[in-house]
Amino acid sequence: MKLYDTARQAVVDFTPDPTVKMYTCGITPYDSAHIGHVAAYLAYDVLQRRLRDLGHDTQCVRNVTDVDDDILRKAREVGVYYLDLAAEEIAKFDASMEALGLLPSFSEPRATSAIPDILGFIGMVLDSGHAYQTGGAVYFSVGSWPQFGEVSHYSRDQMLEYARERGGNVDDPNKKDPLDFVLWQPSADDEPWWESLWGRGRPGWHIECSALAMRELGETIDLHGGGSDLIFPHHECEAAQSEAATGSTFVKHWMHVGMVRLDGEKMSKSLGNLVFAEHLCKEWEPNAIRLAVLNHHYRPGWDWNDQLMPDATARLAAWREHGNGDAACDDVRACLDDDLDTPGAIAAIDTAAQAGHGVSTAAKLLGVSL
Repeated sequence: MKLYDTARQAVVDFTPDPTVKMYTCGITPYDSAHIGHVAAYLAYDVLQRRLRDLGHDTQCVRNVTDVDDDILRKAREVGVYYLDLAAEEIAKFDASMEALGLLPSFSEPRATSAIPDILGFIGMVLDSGHAYQTGGAVYFSVGSWPQFGEVSHYSRDQMLEYARERGGNVDDPNKKDPLDFVLWQPSADDEPWWESLWGRGRPGWHIECSALAMRELGETIDLHGGGSDLIFPHHECEAAQSEAATGSTFVKHWMHVGMVRLDGEKMSKSLGNLVFAEHLCKEWEPNAIRLAVLNHHYRPGWDWNDQLMPDATARLAAWREHGNGDAACDDVRACLDDDLDTPGAIAAIDTAAQAGHGVSTAAKLLGVSL
């Protein structure tokens, strides 16, 4: 199998051990899951299915970020306790993922379950000399880590731009460098807090995933994934703090999924142009939703539009016309081994179905039930 590795900027061999350890960044449960989430999790679902087809076991951890700036802000806006908001949105998310037929996660740890692990992890980073305390907070010093930037390969200007857009608080006067990132921060009066050696507070965003990945899977994992918007700052910061703490390689392979747009425009909560998984699952058969998403390669961004679901529903009906059969399996496997080429796999199944062959086994490799 060959997969594109973000850090190496190339399609390379993916040759994990018999048990494949994977970590995919999960939701921050302050709003419903949208089609961008679906695209990401379907990509890792199909990857796991192919790995299992090849004889591997897979352990895919998908975390829940149930304490961070976004969920606390939303809970404050709607006047509910942040964990109550999280519970409601997690239930919706789990229902949508189950409807779409995703393989169960190896574990779904919540950030709030890992505060002792996070505190220990921060201590390790401080002991390594790559973090500092000031203003009641603990920051990672990017200037102390020459490898910073080796995941994203972004310029400093790009990093500053993305950090500013994505919650990096580059104007924090307590930082030695605007790109330094918080490991522990004081809590506001209406925010949850935990005791620590550095005062009452709460964890930074990035440290949560590092601590959870290490607790669930160990110091080194085979593959780490998420949307391409997480390359920086989230995954760059995860890699730096994890390797600073342990001295070991954190991730062998970085796999990122492109953003989904709506009719040419970036989907965002601020624009109100999100396509929610919950609504799609009520209106369309989940197998057809899978086909609509998987007919786009996981890596580039792509556009969602109103014609995708009717087209996918028609394709599903055509595949079902000829009953069960194992036509196109070799072609589908070859496509999936070529950087998870799901559009090519779908085209191969189309060809076999048009020739009158049963394609149920090949469709199952994509998680589609006929």
